[in-house]
Amino acid sequence: MIARIWHGMTPVEKADEYTDYLHRTGLPDYKATEGNLGAYILKRPEGNKMHFIALTFWESKEAIRRFAGDQIERARYYPEDEEFLIEKEPLVHHYEVVT
Repeated sequence: MIARIWHGMTPVEKADEYTDYLHRTGLPDYKATEGNLGAYILKRPEGNKMHFIALTFWESKEAIRRFAGDQIERARYYPEDEEFLIEKEPLVHHYEVVT
């Protein structure tokens, strides 16, 4: 199993709206992709910013490709992300789940 971790930040005043947006976009896409084993959104305030982590679990790199395309290390964004995110980090991180 592989964990895929994406990080993003919004202004704290946009955090609730961005959470709703993630429930309409990213989460359904993750869960609808064959080979996805789970998807969670974590958030943590830090001053005037809200950090978001998308933590997803996948059967294999091939399953991740079905979601992300051939360059699985690249973050996948949606058109409206620019309305919320302070910056768009280009990469995600993958970890082998060992326990």
